[in-house]
Amino acid sequence: MRMYTTVETDIGKLFIVAENQRLSAIHIGEEDFYANEDIAHTRKKLEDPLLLESVEQINEYFAGERTNFTLPLEQNGTVFQMEVWKKLDEIPYGKTKSYQEIAQAVGRPKAVRAIGQANKANKLPIIIPCHRVIGKNQTLTGYAGTRVEIKDRLLCLEGASFKADKRKA
Repeated sequence: MRMYTTVETDIGKLFIVAENQRLSAIHIGEEDFYANEDIAHTRKKLEDPLLLESVEQINEYFAGERTNFTLPLEQNGTVFQMEVWKKLDEIPYGKTKSYQEIAQAVGRPKAVRAIGQANKANKLPIIIPCHRVIGKNQTLTGYAGTRVEIKDRLLCLEGASFKADKRKA
């Protein structure tokens, strides 16, 4: 049985999902949660130690008190996706890498679009920091589909350097 809890953050409500004592997904918003979870097999739990620890660490992150996470994770993906997610996890807090740099780091320099698809498949945003991957010209590109404003907020929280979208000004 999968279980979940929620936490309100600067980017909206997060739905934190765990299974077998491992964090398995973070959904940004209700729409994402209901579109990607089997609700019939997912129960809300308020007192589960792992979910409570996850909420605490996420709150610390948004308060600027935590720069990395120490939670047990359940990641499921292809060998390529797992390689990409490992490289994402190596990007330090407050720093960014381009999709091209990640492609080179996994030994597939022409796989820039595949890196984007692996980022999109990441079920643990924030924890596995796909928001730290930006365009090679230092501009923000898609996050959680098309929600670039979330990437903007997370990178600003971390004090990362990037070129802001001039349309917002």
